[in-house]
Amino acid sequence: MRMPRLLFLFVLAPIWGCGRNQTAVKVPPPPGLPPQQTTAATPPRVIEPSTETISANLIPTILSNPQKPLFTQLGLASWYGAPYHNRRASNGEVYDMNQMTAAHRTLPLNTVARVTNVKTGNSAIVRITDRGPFIGERMLDLSVAAAKAVDVWQPGTAWIKLDVLESPLPVDTGGKWAVQIGAFDTHETVVQMKQTLIERYHPERVLEFTGPTGEWVRVRVDNDDRALAEQISRSMTTPEGGVFLVRLD
Repeated sequence: MRMPRLLFLFVLAPIWGCGRNQTAVKVPPPPGLPPQQTTAATPPRVIEPSTETISANLIPTILSNPQKPLFTQLGLASWYGAPYHNRRASNGEVYDMNQMTAAHRTLPLNTVARVTNVKTGNSAIVRITDRGPFIGERMLDLSVAAAKAVDVWQPGTAWIKLDVLESPLPVDTGGKWAVQIGAFDTHETVVQMKQTLIERYHPERVLEFTGPTGEWVRVRVDNDDRALAEQISRSMTTPEGGVFLVRLD
């Protein structure tokens, strides 16, 4: 007799944590750079969108309605470059760390947003092309170019305000949702976890994949139910890596 799917998802945590040695995830934070000396304060700057960073058909909308964000979020931003540079991003493009892009776990891909450094006031327009960050409580991962524009590159992390200006899909409704777990330090650990899940609970959608920081497992929820995915992500724990709610579209 098969276990109810909801019950299966809630009992994953204690099973994954048993029967094997716990290992620490070796994911370094973005590197900090030596502080630069400045001789005088400069006013906040705004990096406006251009055809090189934002789709041309979105520019009139952004410039004509700059003060009415569709969605606002305050959180910690970091940045990412190598080894992600020239790898395929979540929206299908090749990630270029020198373009004005960013990674966010739950905003629709190709969302256009204004990122403002809370401390310095500097801001820039970015496009969400990737998923992440998958470290702790960080909210946004900026490309190197975007991180330099909003003063995140030098310290490595900074508090920012994110204002969604344009989105190809609804921000608060719909979406394809999953719970992502990792990163694991060995492929054997991922295979063991996936095999245990298949044998005991017969899940239909458990995927494994390799990323620049290690091995990952992704569990899709039935009917792309966001509320259920959020509930699962809050209830699950694992000694290896973290558990993150992710929007796939």
